[in-house]
Amino acid sequence: MGELLLHWAISATSIAIVAYLFPGIELRGVGSALLAPIIIGLINATIGFILKIITLPISILSFGLFFLIINALMLQLAAAIIPGFYVAGFWSAFFGAIVLSIVSTMLRSLFEKQHGSRRTKF
Repeated sequence: MGELLLHWAISATSIAIVAYLFPGIELRGVGSALLAPIIIGLINATIGFILKIITLPISILSFGLFFLIINALMLQLAAAIIPGFYVAGFWSAFFGAIVLSIVSTMLRSLFEKQHGSRRTKF
């Protein structure tokens, strides 16, 4: 349960950082920042997963670049659902999703280096 809360906090922080750095994404309030990771996670786990399975041949042919388009569309869908979370358009969502992935990866990596990984490695 603690790892889930940690993952959620890192995701919320990542979204807040991207909204601050990236002009095409706007986040109004802490509530939106805390709700966004939950909704984005649910969208990616359902609709995003199905779209990635269906478009797998296209993604393979494009060396995975088509996944970026799907991620941008999922970010736009999340912005349409979450009050106080706005994405200016497709290109803002496209580049915002890339920046969000980078920031999130950096924060997770930083946290694991500082506190050590709790995951068991087989």
